[in-house]
Amino acid sequence: VQLQASGGGLVQPGGSLRLSCAASGVTLEQYAIAWFRQAPGKEREGISCITSHGNTYYADSVKGRFTISRDGAKNTMYLQMNTLRPEDTADYYCATGSAALVSGVLYYDMYHWGKGTQVTVSS
Repeated sequence: VQLQASGGGLVQPGGSLRLSCAASGVTLEQYAIAWFRQAPGKEREGISCITSHGNTYYADSVKGRFTISRDGAKNTMYLQMNTLRPEDTADYYCATGSAALVSGVLYYDMYHWGKGTQVTVSS
């Protein structure tokens, strides 16, 4: 199984990026998919997920600005990031596994992780 994340880079505040995560050896439509990020000196944060039941979750920090999606034909997941802020600077990771949203709280067990792609938001 391999998850290959791409699309990171340097962007100015207010700009947009689209992260991609191409999967091989695993069919994304059969699993929950999620994006995580980790900023320097901070813990890993789950920021978006499509759960095993098809529910969509966004962390408050990205709600209204980021959109998660997947393309079954391409076996690829995406994270569209708009109105980027300096505090969005982090390494971003894609993952697949199982997940459930219970009373607004995301519970997950990710089986496969991609390597990070770096996003830097700076002027």
